[in-house]
Amino acid sequence: MDRRELADFLRRCRERLRPADVGLPAGPRRRTPGLRREELALLTGMSADYLMRLEQARSPQPSTQMLRALAHALRLSEDERDHLYLLAGHRPPAGRLAGTHVRPGLRILLDQLTRVPAQIVSDLGDLLAQNALAETLFGGICPTGPHDHEQDHNLVWRWFNDGRMRAAVPPEDHDYAGRLHVADLRAAVARRGNDPIAAALVQRLRESSPEFTEIWDRHEVAVRRTSRLRVQHPTVGLLELDFETLLTPTEDQRLILLTAPPGSPTADHLDLLRVVGQESFSA
Repeated sequence: MDRRELADFLRRCRERLRPADVGLPAGPRRRTPGLRREELALLTGMSADYLMRLEQARSPQPSTQMLRALAHALRLSEDERDHLYLLAGHRPPAGRLAGTHVRPGLRILLDQLTRVPAQIVSDLGDLLAQNALAETLFGGICPTGPHDHEQDHNLVWRWFNDGRMRAAVPPEDHDYAGRLHVADLRAAVARRGNDPIAAALVQRLRESSPEFTEIWDRHEVAVRRTSRLRVQHPTVGLLELDFETLLTPTEDQRLILLTAPPGSPTADHLDLLRVVGQESFSA
């Protein structure tokens, strides 16, 4: 808890509000700008004395219930609310998630990426979109179109339940890849506060895959930002790719880039795949 910064932030947020902003009459003899402490106390249901101690940096740590009431009464934005929680030494509540709708800016960026395989993936591993080169590289193993079941487009589900996805990765890399999937999923589930969607996905995976359950129970956690990925392609052979993740501010959607060092055999293979395209799979 950063008492000094919390005190300053609360005081400035209170002073920038007018009584009319929160449905209170201005009243006579108002010498200071913004709401009075007594007015904010009325809106939040806490004592003016406690608010005074908060603003004087000499209060105990406020509860999340108090912070929720303050954020509502002070008309804080989502970013300001998160800042309030962090200054008070609490984890911010889960924010709004984009779900399966790809943000327009990410879609435009994806469409402009033609020289490297690129995908847009949710924090839980749902494949939301991919460019033509990624489709060629993975051969449509995990499509982004309509699905018979909601887990069909989830990369973690596919890894532990679809042999075709494993066949694209050398056998000696399977344990490493599985642990990466599970550690990243555990980080996402914790960020979401184990919401119903995340909890249901984990439960389905535990019921369908003893291997997933064994790795999950190790409680390894790591956001997958960079790693090495080897893909065994049926036409051009083995590709060794650098896996780079670009996170959105809320980390609920990610742009994944798969690149190869210039002049490497993998770079040449990617150039060939851009030319061959889907012909290799139709053949």
